[in-house]
Amino acid sequence: MAFEGLTEKISSAFKGLRSKGRLTEADVKDAMREIRMALLEADVNFKVAKDFIKAVTEKATDAEILDSLSPAQQVIKIVNEELIALLGGQTTRLTIAPNPPTIVMMVGLQGAGKTTNCAKLAGLLRKQQQRRPLLVACDVYRPAAIDQLKVVGRQLDITVFDEGQGDPVEIAKHGIDHAKRNGYDLVFLDTAGRLHIDEKLMDELKNIKAAVTPTEIILVVDAMTGQDAVTVSQTFDQALGINGVLMSKMDGDARGGAALSVKAVTGKPIKFIGTGEKLGDIEPFHPDRMASRILGMGDVLTLIEKAQQTFDQKQAAETAKKMASGKLTLTDFLGQLQQMKSMGSMEEMLGMLPGVDAKALAGAKIDEKQMAHTEAIIQSMTPKERDNPSIINFSRKKRIAAGCGLSVEAVNKLLKQFEAMQKMTRQLTSMARGGKGKKKRRGFPSLGGLGNMKLPF
Repeated sequence: MAFEGLTEKISSAFKGLRSKGRLTEADVKDAMREIRMALLEADVNFKVAKDFIKAVTEKATDAEILDSLSPAQQVIKIVNEELIALLGGQTTRLTIAPNPPTIVMMVGLQGAGKTTNCAKLAGLLRKQQQRRPLLVACDVYRPAAIDQLKVVGRQLDITVFDEGQGDPVEIAKHGIDHAKRNGYDLVFLDTAGRLHIDEKLMDELKNIKAAVTPTEIILVVDAMTGQDAVTVSQTFDQALGINGVLMSKMDGDARGGAALSVKAVTGKPIKFIGTGEKLGDIEPFHPDRMASRILGMGDVLTLIEKAQQTFDQKQAAETAKKMASGKLTLTDFLGQLQQMKSMGSMEEMLGMLPGVDAKALAGAKIDEKQMAHTEAIIQSMTPKERDNPSIINFSRKKRIAAGCGLSVEAVNKLLKQFEAMQKMTRQLTSMARGGKGKKKRRGFPSLGGLGNMKLPF
């Protein structure tokens, strides 16, 4: 999880400030020294860390701040503002051409995830902006690069244009012509990468740029390479003139220093981040939300957006209605379980809530194996059994257990937990209704020991 160590150390420094009440200039400088060390340990560029601490210290040691009623909160506010500025200040969106198609040239070194993220980004913009994207295979050197683009394109149901091992410049031109003729309003050129930057690579990219005049050039860099990612960004920008960065593998680097350095060093914004291996694990980069995550303040907006994108609103309303009336079926439960899984890990979701320590979530993780068992058991039932679990007798349980390769005890456990969940939902609904138009009872009504009820996964 990106910035894990940095978040922990900054939170510790803030805790020290809050415990003092009144602050002196020395207190602030001690805290800034801790944060500076934390930034350097997170692999933030040395000059970037130095300038950041200098800017924060100058503002935080102002007499007006130190003499305020809540100096610690004022210092935290300054750190937050400077962190947002360091990350780019504001969200930078992909430029859309006034006359379609918008041409996005994806560049980067091999291993950064350029081909996969090319398809991921096309899928994201199709979903968020209702675009009609086309992927163009311009990497004719790397073995199986074209096949890889076709595979991810097929998985996302996005068309891929290719002409085999031809001239990349001509393929790019032909791909754009194909897009114009067939009504595609967004074209992604998956260009060739190298294991290192060389003159031949840059010359080819310059030729493609000159031939097609892309709307945007997006550089894909691997967050796990730390300061090398910043160096690569600088070099590509000087040679090609990039418009922004897509930082991949943000989930795999606990330090996150590259994300904090790239804008300050290159002047080019991070526009998107890759947050996992799944094809849906990509999101726009929001500096204010990322700063909030780094400071342990959560990221509720992104969590809400994930939920809105994942859950069908009409289906969710129907499910809520069924839950309120105690008529939720195992079919409904399975659907909700599968949608929740597609949002990401429980650790990731809880980490977006304010005040939740991401490192302390080990006990909050959902057992993925148990979740798979729950799905298998429900899928082994007939539609009639899912809608009315009370008809499941011993012989049916034996058949269900055999169908999913689990024990009868596992089937019994799931049914009991689902029944308990139904009972708790009915009681909570009854309590909510009982509070309307009636005199409220003192105290909280008993839940009959259901406070320790576990979900069936």
